[in-house]
Amino acid sequence: MSFIELKNVSKSFGDGDDATHVLKNVSLQVNEGEFLVILGFSGTGKTTLVNLIAGLEMPSSGKVLFKGQPVTGPGPERGLVFQSYALMPWLTVRGNIELAVNSVHLKKSKADRQAIVDDAIRLVGLGHAVDRRPSELSGGMRQRVSVARALAMQPEVLLMDEPLSALDALTRGNVAAEIEQIWEADRRTAILITNDVDEALVLADRIACLNPDGTLGQVFDVNLPRPRDRSGFNDNPDFISLRSAVTKYLMDVGITGKAEGTRLLPNVTPRHALPTAYEDAGRSLNDEKYLQFSQLHKIYPTPKGPLTVVEDVNLDIQKGEFISLIGHSGCGKSTVLTMCAGLNPISKGAIKLDGIHVEGADPERAVVFQSPNLFPWLTAKQNVAIGVDKVYPKASQAEREDVVEYYLERVGLADSMDKAASSMSNGMKQRVGIARAFALSPKLLLLDEPFGMLDSLTRWELQEVLMEVWSRTKVTAICVTHDVDEAILLADRVVMMTNGPQATIGKITDVKLPRPRTRKALLDHPDYYHYRQEVLDFLEEYEHGAPKKDAA
Repeated sequence: MSFIELKNVSKSFGDGDDATHVLKNVSLQVNEGEFLVILGFSGTGKTTLVNLIAGLEMPSSGKVLFKGQPVTGPGPERGLVFQSYALMPWLTVRGNIELAVNSVHLKKSKADRQAIVDDAIRLVGLGHAVDRRPSELSGGMRQRVSVARALAMQPEVLLMDEPLSALDALTRGNVAAEIEQIWEADRRTAILITNDVDEALVLADRIACLNPDGTLGQVFDVNLPRPRDRSGFNDNPDFISLRSAVTKYLMDVGITGKAEGTRLLPNVTPRHALPTAYEDAGRSLNDEKYLQFSQLHKIYPTPKGPLTVVEDVNLDIQKGEFISLIGHSGCGKSTVLTMCAGLNPISKGAIKLDGIHVEGADPERAVVFQSPNLFPWLTAKQNVAIGVDKVYPKASQAEREDVVEYYLERVGLADSMDKAASSMSNGMKQRVGIARAFALSPKLLLLDEPFGMLDSLTRWELQEVLMEVWSRTKVTAICVTHDVDEAILLADRVVMMTNGPQATIGKITDVKLPRPRTRKALLDHPDYYHYRQEVLDFLEEYEHGAPKKDAA
């Protein structure tokens, strides 16, 4: 008998023609002690599925069974960890966990309840923080409290609904490793919802993929040795093969919104593309040193004296080159980018673009931020047109409209040009932001973690869109990212920053992978994991501040 079983489960919301069908005829068995990961794009019904198992929702048809009995509602035998922390802000770490223990284990003695709390705190490594309140904890620590609270209820099944999605990449990886260690301690049955393939491979005994139409897709057995080290698997052929298979499956079933369109770009000249005598005289030099960072510093005044955030950054970038800028949080990546955009004054040193000093913002340097900052009352077309109208003053209205519509087609929004930004998903809004940046025909494209607010699989889709559009323009570009795979996928060179304060360039890796690039093709390239390991090694070296060789 299966520990948990779903038999032809379907779930819809609404009635009749207005019904939204989320899950369709899902049949799945989970064995006792198994760690199952449910993987899929946003909107595939992952959260609905875990809510059905938790008893927070009832199926429209089919059955959800726990130990052979129908699930009719929530129960303490199924502990749930949500995406958001949902902690009581006025209680300490211990107080939040005690609240759960006292509600579930009323019949146990006070000493026994205290022992359960202490054991849960020990499992998640929060013994040093028992008297802190949530506001005094990092995001990773708050999520550990949520895990500890669920464990303290001593459930037979631990259900986790994207518990790490709100964390930065490094913290997410560390907490995933801690969850594996906790699970190893008593092999409790666990079900994790995620959109991160690497996270799934680190944790799962099996990976069950949900298709975008709400059906159950392929199920993969994960026969990798435990404990698992995400970076240590880069030389493991089984890991590489499985990672490739899962990734390709998800891309095949989920990524259908790549760049599209047959519209031609009109032959019109943006105002900042007009050559100057200076540019003509130095053209051969400028192409090799098109963008120059020279002894770049950023210093902020503080009550304790000047704080040097970025120090002595020197870098020459060729015309048409794509640079990825990567490093841990606080290493000054975005500071460098905003100085380059002219949005943040330079404290010392200089930035030159095409031989001219960068001073203040200008549409010749287009920026795509993590949040696209659209005018919500305007349509996609109107949002893009605002910049185009200023950049192409000599073009006719029809020509300017053609520029706008060309780039909206390229990012897959041919059918949504007249849709208001307020009614768009985050992924669609970011497509508009990308189209707007390219439509400015900039000399330099600056991307500040442009996909950071999106789930992993939507990020893949927009990376493909970005690469396709960039391959047509070959605009010089810098992308700030914390995602190692994204950095390698996009870049001609990966520039790695040391930790701040006084952050600087620590290492530069040339990425000599063929273009045009797709994620599928790179996963099969023999050098891909070599580059990946090189970047991961650098990040690991700086994970706890100074390089390990200097940490005495």
